[in-house]
Amino acid sequence: MPSVTPPADGPAAAAYQIDTTVAHPARRYNYWLSGKDNFAADRESADAIAKVFPHVRIAAIENRRFLHRAVAYLARHAGIRQFLDIGVGLPLEPNTHEIAQDIAPDCRVVYVDNDPLVMAHARALLTSHPEGATAYVEADLRDPAAILDDPGVHHTLDLSQPVGLLLVAVLHFLADDEATHAVSELLAALAPGSYVVLSHGTTDYASDDTAARIPSLQKKNEIRFRPRSREQVAGFVAGLHAVDPDPAAPGTVAHLVPIDRAGSQLVSVAQWRPDPGEPNLPRDEDVACYGVVAGVPDGATPGDGVMPAASPAAPAEPEL
Repeated sequence: MPSVTPPADGPAAAAYQIDTTVAHPARRYNYWLSGKDNFAADRESADAIAKVFPHVRIAAIENRRFLHRAVAYLARHAGIRQFLDIGVGLPLEPNTHEIAQDIAPDCRVVYVDNDPLVMAHARALLTSHPEGATAYVEADLRDPAAILDDPGVHHTLDLSQPVGLLLVAVLHFLADDEATHAVSELLAALAPGSYVVLSHGTTDYASDDTAARIPSLQKKNEIRFRPRSREQVAGFVAGLHAVDPDPAAPGTVAHLVPIDRAGSQLVSVAQWRPDPGEPNLPRDEDVACYGVVAGVPDGATPGDGVMPAASPAAPAEPEL
């Protein structure tokens, strides 16, 4: 990805008035993905996390690959031509619109993030195919109504038609009530035939020692991270129908499986329709991230999922 020179003055310059001595989630993720848009504080924080969870870079890479495969699946097999990507993070090719528009040039994508630095990078680097469209909305997932009411969303997407809602590695930065409210409001706005792509970190596979060290790591590194169990993640999408994660399965509407409260349809992001011939998939415990692609069928009442138990507390005011 090409570098960006911060503007010397004007409104755009404000987006670059950041404290580079404080680690930022998007830049930390960028570092794990071998990106160039990160600073010493981000790398120090990321390396501290890696001491507790040595496979965190694998987890980041596999989560990004899951995003790529899910977007390609929706554009190629489900006929989705509109995408709402919330918590997009710093651009790193290929991005959502590049994957979707390579399959269907008329795809329309709205990127949403609550960080002005992310939005400045997105506007500078992400250019739509002329047959499609991209838009960038600075908004907070904790206020889903603001996202749904934003003119940029309505100018680019037709919410009366199917949309691919992307909530990839973002809900684990929200408190339980915030996450439940956000998902409920967003899913309630989706037309039948829409899909949700969701991934979420978990400590289901962590040792007792690793799980016990997370709270202190959160405080020391300002990591606003709430891992959740399989059942909790399934609660977000209860009432929807999961696309079979097996790459050999047809995955059409006729083959969607209702998501149960136990979350048996959820798999590691690395196990969701891996590319044919993909050798040596990482272990679930090394990825520690659930993934699901779920459809909104006719007559469904999406967004009524409630997590069965509260997740561990973490510092307030998350950054997406």
